[in-house]
Amino acid sequence: MQETIFDPLRKKEVALTPEERVRQWFIGVMSDVMGVPHHMMMSEAGFRYGGKQYRSDIIVWNRDATPLAVVECKRPETALDASVLEQAIRYNMVLNVKYIIITNGLKTFAFQRSGAASFEMTAALPKWEEMLPRTGETKL
Repeated sequence: MQETIFDPLRKKEVALTPEERVRQWFIGVMSDVMGVPHHMMMSEAGFRYGGKQYRSDIIVWNRDATPLAVVECKRPETALDASVLEQAIRYNMVLNVKYIIITNGLKTFAFQRSGAASFEMTAALPKWEEMLPRTGETKL
């Protein structure tokens, strides 16, 4: 019988794969360190792009229910190289987020949108309140 773990975002037991272990760990980081409320996150969120179905590991939502950040989780032995970032950027073509985070549980990198189509690495994980648009700020 396969080991499972409770996903607080999906509110059910899921198979405990190496990637799922990283996803559940990072949900805890987002909640405890970044201050993201559970109801503002969704795991395994599906969407369509170019006629294909995709699933992002975690989406963080803004208070107005627009996507704010996308998180791509990989197994610990997977290198966080350009292909992982490119995967998250592809998701961004649909989601139009301000932040992209990639993690393998050993290393985590956060990127903030710096222009219409570019992202810059941040020095630290942003707090949820810091990620929210300021009054009068327009979405890129």
